[in-house]
Amino acid sequence: MIEEPKPKTLGIYIHIPFCVRKCLYCDFLSAPAGEGEMERYIAALVREIEEESANYKDRMVVSVFLGGGTPSLLPAESITRILDRVHACFHMEEACEISMEVNPGTATLERLIAFQKGGGNRLSIGLQSSVDSELKALGRIHTRQDFIDTYELAVKSGFNNINIDLMSAIPGQTLESCADSLKLVTSLQPPPAHISSYSLIIEEGTPFYENVPELPDEDCEREMYKNTGDFLLSCGYQQYEISNYALPGYQCRHNERYWMREDYAGFGIGAASLIDNVRFSNTKNIDCYCNYYLQEQRSSQAESAPVESIAFAGIKEAEQKLSVQEQMEEFMFLGLRMIHGVSCQAFFRMFGVSIDHMYPGIVDDFCKKGLLERRIEPETGEERIKLTRRGIDVSNVVMAQFLFT
Repeated sequence: MIEEPKPKTLGIYIHIPFCVRKCLYCDFLSAPAGEGEMERYIAALVREIEEESANYKDRMVVSVFLGGGTPSLLPAESITRILDRVHACFHMEEACEISMEVNPGTATLERLIAFQKGGGNRLSIGLQSSVDSELKALGRIHTRQDFIDTYELAVKSGFNNINIDLMSAIPGQTLESCADSLKLVTSLQPPPAHISSYSLIIEEGTPFYENVPELPDEDCEREMYKNTGDFLLSCGYQQYEISNYALPGYQCRHNERYWMREDYAGFGIGAASLIDNVRFSNTKNIDCYCNYYLQEQRSSQAESAPVESIAFAGIKEAEQKLSVQEQMEEFMFLGLRMIHGVSCQAFFRMFGVSIDHMYPGIVDDFCKKGLLERRIEPETGEERIKLTRRGIDVSNVVMAQFLFT
């Protein structure tokens, strides 16, 4: 009996661009908004999901991620409306991972229950720090107690797959206060299934960029990173990506798609997609986006432009067909973020040449320096190349060598 081919898989990202107040370090596409603007955006978002889903009828959705912004600001009925449309318009894997970002103090029991009834099974709570003075320095709107209350509410609502976002190298932070945040998070009952710990990056266009605060030095930042990994390992968490740790079986499936270059479709303003080695993204202009999907300007556009050009010209900002070299770069640059590294066999299957042929001497040179290592998996015989602990400290320098110039 001939087995039918398995459908291609797809991840879905849905962008909710609303927040209570912009944090001082934030360069994400988000801003405060009134109820009317939110309602109009959700109407356009649902329309985009309905229309664009026709392009993915051959796909099986394995992950959905509601990000922002602050999705937990949305009224319960809006959360329900979005998820209902996703389920109605796409083929959904039975075990699909459906995540929502939550900021402490913005989630209500009604919103969490609506998310859960819509199939939601994973929350990502943005704590950043357990120290109130550090939260204030970041421009966060919540306190340590707000976070604890939100976590307890999430557990009460029935969620057992919860991620906590932490941040290191932030203004006023010390090794001791960084450790305090880790101790608080791991002492929660039940403990979170997943912890993300990122270093603060000062991005252009943010208040921090215009007025850079005093930050921990590089040696302190490296010590924070090392201490984080060591402490979480002692608590049973496995590091599977440079900045991500999980209890066994709770790795974030959606984020793994990004690092492994698997297809995902983005919905909402600024949302990016990767489909069959083509990258594209939606406009960042919320009025343009809403006008298009609510058909307020389509009739006038149609008079001056061919129908097939309206969608791309009106709401898409860029389309890039990745060359083979660009695909190789991403394979190495993104794959090396994973703790288990990249597969030499997978690279050859994908591109028909070996890593050592495309990057002569680079891997061996970094291995001699103790920044990369080759490993043969005992169960499969597969050869993998991965960053060492020292290599992770200078990962950007290592990864840059795999970019063609």
